[in-house]
Amino acid sequence: MTDFLHPALLFILGALPIPFLKGSIRKAYLLLIPVLAILAVLTMQPGSYGAARFIGQDILIAKVDKLSIVFATVFTIMALIGMVYALHLRDAGQHVAAFVYVGSALGVVFAGDYLTLFLFWEAMAFASAYLVFAQRSRPAIRAGFRYLMVHITGGLVLLGGIILYGLTTGSLLFGPIEAGTGAAFYLILVGFILNAAVPPLNAWLTDAYPEATVTGAVFMSAFTTKTAVYVLARAFPGTELLVWLGTVMALYGVVYAVLENDCRRLLAYHIVSQVGYMVAGIGIGTEMAVNGAASHAFAHILYKALLFMGAGAVIYVTGRRKLTELGGLYRTMPLTVALYMVGAFAISAFPFFSGFVTKSMVIAAAGQDHRALVVLALTMASSGTFLHTGLKLPYYMFFGTDRGLEAREPPRNMLVAMGMAAVLCIAIGVFPQPLYALLPYPVDFEPYTGVHVTESLGLLMFTALGFVLFLRALDPENTISIDTDWFYRKGARSFMWLAENPLARYEKTVSDMSETVVLPFLRGAARAGLRIDLNGVDAVVNGVADAILRGGGVLRRLQTGVVTHYALAMITGVIAATAVFAVAWR
Repeated sequence: MTDFLHPALLFILGALPIPFLKGSIRKAYLLLIPVLAILAVLTMQPGSYGAARFIGQDILIAKVDKLSIVFATVFTIMALIGMVYALHLRDAGQHVAAFVYVGSALGVVFAGDYLTLFLFWEAMAFASAYLVFAQRSRPAIRAGFRYLMVHITGGLVLLGGIILYGLTTGSLLFGPIEAGTGAAFYLILVGFILNAAVPPLNAWLTDAYPEATVTGAVFMSAFTTKTAVYVLARAFPGTELLVWLGTVMALYGVVYAVLENDCRRLLAYHIVSQVGYMVAGIGIGTEMAVNGAASHAFAHILYKALLFMGAGAVIYVTGRRKLTELGGLYRTMPLTVALYMVGAFAISAFPFFSGFVTKSMVIAAAGQDHRALVVLALTMASSGTFLHTGLKLPYYMFFGTDRGLEAREPPRNMLVAMGMAAVLCIAIGVFPQPLYALLPYPVDFEPYTGVHVTESLGLLMFTALGFVLFLRALDPENTISIDTDWFYRKGARSFMWLAENPLARYEKTVSDMSETVVLPFLRGAARAGLRIDLNGVDAVVNGVADAILRGGGVLRRLQTGVVTHYALAMITGVIAATAVFAVAWR
């Protein structure tokens, strides 16, 4: 790897000195690492790097091709923009977590084998969770634990699929997965689509992102779901199921956005919707569709970060995030309004903004593949996106009823970061060819045709007319919408009751029996010279009994946060009871 500098190492190792740096030196350092990473990506050559053997398997630390380069390019650019936005922060922990988060995402993008991918995948989950915990409010801490619970579960599902894949194919190299691999195919797919926030596995996103810190939410909007899009494009192109999951996503996010009052939760639902276009494109699997998914991921990272930065600026200066509490800010925050609207036009696919030249590629690919229903659904979702992100949210957040809030423009570094993202949103929309040149396949698509521009403007203007006519019906209400997180919120509470009551009592009973019945019986049998021989059951019985004796007290000292130890106690108890019964029966 002497001719290859892994950008993930720049961020992960670069995170170590951050707590020891202060003032201007820290700020310069926080910008230097992303700049070096951008240069490393732009100068790298396609190829395989870091090949090795581990546990009898071929390991490939980095595989570079056009697909990985397009995602790595936008990830490093977004890292620079995000660091500019966060320069005013004095909390070194957030900077460290952001560096590790970005580095882990880049590690996944360049991973050439499933073991490397899994390690970076899990590091990404824990680093991003810190950006939620760092808010230090009670709702954020609860959301952070739910976020971890969901992602650890998804990681275990992914690990199970990787193990089965290795056993089935004899290789852990990362590439397209055939449906013939059986359970491995579906377990890995579930592990990936969970991070992509595909319904009904989406509620972790809209639960956690609004509770993250102002700067943390910007990073989170950019990396987790788009890393999932990358691995889906790498492993599951042309999977029919993804076409319909992505189409449902596009509509699902828009429908839930109608109900939202929290500005960042509304934007989070539009992440779900926009990622749906990418998932559907990957499912279609043609060259144009995959190009569309990759280019839309590139554009989405920038405009969605811009939208979260705009909303974050409002939260930073007002302390309010509900639309029913905001309004009249256009007088005191005109620059923030203007920059936010660039992102709003980009996500709504206005001509000469980035979304127009990327989202339309996915829809055109669906049309070429004769999927009229998919084209109709994605077009409807595009109209809904403009209605809520481009019209409803800015109207009630910046205009609307003046709430008399004391506001001002956010710190200069936040405005500079928003300006950087806004310039890129416009540049990509006006000059799409440099982005198209990065894509994995040759591009044969012209977004600026008379028909396409006219159709898009007609749809957008009709949506704007509907907004004006039905404005009163769109007034936000101070309510909470219930998503699929209801099941694990309520289910987790029921599980914890089960763990703290029946299972805890069962564990105590097993421990007491082991101390008062099983061990005295075994010791008495040993003193009497009896030898238990049931094809090795004696070793199992004595080992289990000893483990129960030594572990029972440990299990009782564990607190409710570690929910799995109760299940382990139950399994151990069943094994012990079965072994003792077998001995007694003989």
